[in-house]
Amino acid sequence: MDSTAIQGFVDGWVRDWNAHDLESLLAHYADDVVFTSPVAAQLVEGSDGVVRGKAALRAYWTEGLRRFPDLRFEVLATYVGVDTVVINYRNQRGGLVNEVLVFDGPLVVRGHGTYLAT
Repeated sequence: MDSTAIQGFVDGWVRDWNAHDLESLLAHYADDVVFTSPVAAQLVEGSDGVVRGKAALRAYWTEGLRRFPDLRFEVLATYVGVDTVVINYRNQRGGLVNEVLVFDGPLVVRGHGTYLAT
């Protein structure tokens, strides 16, 4: 993965989240994306924390923004693997979060929201 492309993705990712611009954000995700998150388990009834497909991801994130209208992220670090990017950030509540994103070409095909164990 090219470091310039990765930095561009991360810059756009945080900008789109902080602007609450889901359509721009979702443009980077494959139609058949699979996303897991303990927050999804709380917000999407019956999901067990697994969201399948871009339409379901849009619905999950729309509900998240409805419930957390002050949502804002501050990127702390970015880690790069093989076809994988990890974005370490602080959310609006001060919580530490890692978003683990797996790419197929330019699109995210799998994502995992992970939170600091308490």
